[in-house]
Amino acid sequence: MSNKREDFLNGILKIEQPDESMGLRVNLDTVLLSYFSEPRKNERILELGCAHGAISLILAYRGFNVVGLDIQRLLIEMAKRNALYNGLEAKTEFIAGDLREYKKLWPAQSFDRIVVNPPYDVPENSRVSPSSPVAVALQGTECALEDIVLASKYLLKNKGHLEMVIRANRIGELLALLDEHNISPKEMRPVYSKPNMDAFIVLVRAMRAAGPSVRVLPPFFVKDENGDDTLELLSAYKAGKY
Repeated sequence: MSNKREDFLNGILKIEQPDESMGLRVNLDTVLLSYFSEPRKNERILELGCAHGAISLILAYRGFNVVGLDIQRLLIEMAKRNALYNGLEAKTEFIAGDLREYKKLWPAQSFDRIVVNPPYDVPENSRVSPSSPVAVALQGTECALEDIVLASKYLLKNKGHLEMVIRANRIGELLALLDEHNISPKEMRPVYSKPNMDAFIVLVRAMRAAGPSVRVLPPFFVKDENGDDTLELLSAYKAGKY
C-alpha cells in the first residue's frame, strides 16, 4: 500500500490510495457518482464498497454524514486515515464487513440513501486479475450486482434512494434486478466520452417501494466536439453542489 497522499478534486481533498496492483484508485466514475448524488439534510447515508473512502469523503465535505462499508480491512484503515487527515472524521464512519451479511450489520430500513459504484464486470465475462483486491473491485469476485440490490432493499427505508454508476452494457441487468426486488428506477443519466459516441456509463437513481415512472435526464458529456473538458465536467471536480 502507498502512504503518499495525492491531490483529489484539484486539491480540495488529499487522499491516500492503494497502489494499482492492490486496488481500484479514484477515477471518473468516483467523481461523477459524487456529483450525481443528491442527499438531503439529516439523511443517514451508506456507501457500499467504499474502498479508501473517496465518495464518502466528498459527501462529507459537502456537509453530510456518511457510513462507508468495505470487505477489505486494509482499505477501511486507509479510509479512516483519509478522513482524519482531511478533518472529516466527525462526519464519517468506516466499517470493515461483507455487504452480503447485511442482516448482521444493521437492522432493516436503517438508511435513507445508499451510494455504490459496483464492480465493473463479473468473473465469467472477464479475465480475473491475479491480484485479489483488484479482482474484488473490478470483477466482483466477492460481490455480485444482485448482492448489492438485495442489501439495498433490506437496508433502505421505504422511499429511500439508491444511487449508482454502472457500465452501460449492464444497465439491462440492473433494471431487471431492481424490478424483481421492488426498487424502482426514477432517474437515469447516460454519460458519453464525447458527442456522437455511445454512452459508456449510466448514472442511476432508484427508490425503494415507489411507483414505476422514470426520467431519462439530459446526457453528460466528458469532452466537447473539440476534445476539451466540458464545463459540467469541470464543475463536477469542484466537489460542492454545483
